[in-house]
Amino acid sequence: MHAQHEDPTVRAFIALAPPDDAKEELERALAPAYAAHPRLRWNRIEDWHITLAFLGELPRPAVARLRAPLAELAARHRPLHLTLRGSGHFDERVLWSGIGGDLEGLRLLAAEVRALVQEHGVPFTDRPLNPHLTLARARRDDTSGVVRAAAGLSAFTGRTWQAERLHLVGSNYGRGPGPIHYRDIEAWPFTGCECHQGTPLPRPEDAGR
Repeated sequence: MHAQHEDPTVRAFIALAPPDDAKEELERALAPAYAAHPRLRWNRIEDWHITLAFLGELPRPAVARLRAPLAELAARHRPLHLTLRGSGHFDERVLWSGIGGDLEGLRLLAAEVRALVQEHGVPFTDRPLNPHLTLARARRDDTSGVVRAAAGLSAFTGRTWQAERLHLVGSNYGRGPGPIHYRDIEAWPFTGCECHQGTPLPRPEDAGR
């Protein structure tokens, strides 16, 4: 038998993930949009996440270097209290759900994550934090569904939930045809001190992509 080929690089990012019941609550609210806009490329709910730092394509040794430092960082934080609320779109092509709750704590956590990545010599995409869940993408020939779906979800406010783990995630993007899927490379529980409360972050439509 031939040994299974393993790609020398991993497309990776660091993220938070809502618990299943919070995702299912939003999924129920999306039912009319699923029915009305079947041509949108809907993300699987198990893939919904809040990106803290997008790392891109990394050599596997670089990913391995981050594991212990990320575990230590997670151990310094307690879970963040967040909500899923509202909706919007990027350029009429990407449908998102907004994030509410302890956004100052989220901002501080993301800043620590990015500083850690930089300290360990791992390149990443240094964009302003723009917390959201990506729900769907439009096909090239039809963007109207994204706009209508965003309007229908704009009043949604879900229950408060805890982000209990820090996730290092890999994706199969660019590795052949078919939908994009994500998998946890590793995840670490937040077990430490309280995250700070503070001023809310701007909503995604204010912050830009």
